[in-house]
Amino acid sequence: MKVAYLIILTLAFCACDNAAFPKAENAFDAGREFIDGCLKGDFNRAAFYMINDEENNKGLLKIKKDYNAKTVEQKQAYSTASIIVTEDAAINDSIHVISYMNSYDKIARKVKVILRSGTWQVDFKYTFNGNL
Repeated sequence: MKVAYLIILTLAFCACDNAAFPKAENAFDAGREFIDGCLKGDFNRAAFYMINDEENNKGLLKIKKDYNAKTVEQKQAYSTASIIVTEDAAINDSIHVISYMNSYDKIARKVKVILRSGTWQVDFKYTFNGNL
């Protein structure tokens, strides 16, 4: 009985957690949500819109550590920064590369967004290695 109760509780918790973040309707939405999550220090949201694999998780953990090392003023500046998309390049029907910067540090960056099993997600490792 306790095991069944724990399973139901776990499923309910997971359902509530995923309900907090709507599924991206397109590549641009997935990229924007991921980038905004990173800028605001909401790494749970960023992870939701990212492909869950070891290399991507390591990259996101590095970004999180770098973010946490910033001053309060820097975190506030990133949090209020605007995302400036310079290009949304459709490589094909299931791959987009979004070039962007934010209004605070104005450093050019790219993220690759992939459609997998009907879900648009960021392949964050592309940011570091540039491979399609």
